[in-house]
Amino acid sequence: MTVKKKHHRSRRPVQLSHGRPPTINNAARVSLSSRATRNLIRSHHQLLKARARALEADDHELAEKLDAQIQANGGLESYQLASKTGQSLERGGDTSKVLVDWISPKLVQLKNTPFKLRVLEIGALSTKNACSRNPYLDVTRIDLHSQEPGILQQDFMERPLPSGDDYRFHLISLSLVLNYVPSPTERGEMLKRCVAFLTKSLPSGCSMIDFSPCLFLVLPAACIENSRYLTQDRLQKIMSSLGFTLAKSKVTSKLIFQLWEFNAHFEHRSFGKDILNPGKTRNNFSIILSHTSSTAEAKQ
Repeated sequence: MTVKKKHHRSRRPVQLSHGRPPTINNAARVSLSSRATRNLIRSHHQLLKARARALEADDHELAEKLDAQIQANGGLESYQLASKTGQSLERGGDTSKVLVDWISPKLVQLKNTPFKLRVLEIGALSTKNACSRNPYLDVTRIDLHSQEPGILQQDFMERPLPSGDDYRFHLISLSLVLNYVPSPTERGEMLKRCVAFLTKSLPSGCSMIDFSPCLFLVLPAACIENSRYLTQDRLQKIMSSLGFTLAKSKVTSKLIFQLWEFNAHFEHRSFGKDILNPGKTRNNFSIILSHTSSTAEAKQ
């Protein structure tokens, strides 16, 4: 009798690339209609969810079949092309315009000075968005698959932890990134890791008075408004446990924009996958947070 060898999951730190399929280097760069854009984005997300479930069940044969199907659709590069050409549908246009508008009163303090606030943009698609064009912001852009020069190809979960405040950031942008992370636990780990990359320390000589480090979070509205496992109240409690206070919020028909100020007042609470909003038509988006590891508080 043949015994099927069971694959054991790695105990290495979580990587974003674990939840994403291989990319196609030479995907065709063609113009997409609105319908084609919506269909490609929807199909890509559905396949990724199925792939994540297959990996969770250690069904590597199914995961490989789903990889092949994703590649047949053009891979990550085609998804990113669809996201760029269909921003008004999936990404709400240039979401960084909202960020710049919200922090402009603080940036005025930097007028006529040589100082800039350091920004880490995770999942960057463009070097020409509002954030990048602002003269008071020094933006570092990273993405799993860089689409243009000026965007570093990097997995945020593999980015080395900062060795000092000079290598941390005053602002982190997570615009439509967290919803792409394949599992609830990995989403919680990503939020925890963001804390280690934020700093309250300003450049020597900078006299900004009104300043707190911030996390800019953008999610599809359905992730909060139509989820069984995540509500605004639950998200608020999760973020509060990590030391964040909600400073700004905006909801559109498709997206939720939030600006969270970091105050470092940790509550050390954990949150599982609890049914908060039952209903057959609701989705399963959730965030699981555990304080058993100290990544978030390592620099405190």
